[in-house]
Amino acid sequence: MQYIASFCNYFISLWSKFDKPQQEQSHKNMATWNKENLPKENGEVVPMQVPMIVSASRSTDIPAFYADWFFNRLKVGYSAWTNPFNGVKGYVSYKKTRFIVFWSKNPRPLLPYLHILKERNIKCYIQYTLNDYEQEKLEKVPSLANRIETFKMLVEQLGKGTVIWRFDPMILTDDISVEKLLVKVKSIGDQLKDYTEKLVFSYADIAMYKKVKHNLETNGIPYREWEVEQMEEFAQKLSIMNKERGWKYQLATCGEKIDIGKYGILHNRCVDGDLIAKLAWNDKELMGFMKVKVENVPAPSLFEVPELPQGAILLPNNKYFISTHKKDPGQRQFCECMASKDIGEYNTCPHLCEYCYANASKELAINNWKKHKENPYADTITGK
Repeated sequence: MQYIASFCNYFISLWSKFDKPQQEQSHKNMATWNKENLPKENGEVVPMQVPMIVSASRSTDIPAFYADWFFNRLKVGYSAWTNPFNGVKGYVSYKKTRFIVFWSKNPRPLLPYLHILKERNIKCYIQYTLNDYEQEKLEKVPSLANRIETFKMLVEQLGKGTVIWRFDPMILTDDISVEKLLVKVKSIGDQLKDYTEKLVFSYADIAMYKKVKHNLETNGIPYREWEVEQMEEFAQKLSIMNKERGWKYQLATCGEKIDIGKYGILHNRCVDGDLIAKLAWNDKELMGFMKVKVENVPAPSLFEVPELPQGAILLPNNKYFISTHKKDPGQRQFCECMASKDIGEYNTCPHLCEYCYANASKELAINNWKKHKENPYADTITGK
């Protein structure tokens, strides 16, 4: 009992470092899925959430470091995670999973496993954070050339539109100006032309995240907060670059309050119901769950071309649907994501990015990574 109490107190103290209004809102409205009483590997029956849409993961880089673990757990049929608000262990069953949104800075380890998703009729797309902070050494990731190659390899297997480019966050320091960021974006953008349809970014809001601020200051990174004028300047120049260089990317921000729609930049939905429907429209079970009705495009007559309903989104085979995307109320105020079940755990990402929001400290992340290596196929990432 003393161990359990200490464990819970640890998580309470850890999460008190987050922005309290956001923490309270997320705790109050955290998305949950229907539960079923299902057996674990040892035969014990426990309540498990049974999601159709899985997020893997906002909390850690599962594709980069835990791909073996995840696909093993998918085969077993469930995994476990620790609720960051109360320290309680919960279970997630994959028996009804139809779609996975992967998040990664190095998703190359996914490549040998993608055939498993196809065999199980599980669709996916990848939020691929492809930054260029090599010179500044802000991330411990493979070389930029290697990561761009990975991007193209994934597109070749999954198809265009399934790998989304994120340059996230856009961070200003004494050494990184608005102009320097634009040069970095231009270099990557030119190389990804014809391989992706979207670029998602966010402005690093250091003051909002006490943990990020602490990590940057601890590691001696001379960061600068974005001013509104700088955000506007960056958005305008990025929009011009997008047109002049023929990228034709849909530009979007992640979780940003600022409205820069006049530059053609939208508020993104990283877990996007419309994109899920476009990629999995022929999955009747998933479309039924999402309340998406796939319709046939009316055939033209000799005298008129039929008009589609306002907001119709075209699909292959002369079909279309109307968006039913609904924001998950458990997410941040300016996050537009729909509900999904995230299966990751904080303090487990060994990328050790200097601006990280998901690790309380580098030491804690490395220690949890070592625990995982000791028990790599446990039901939790950390092997606990």
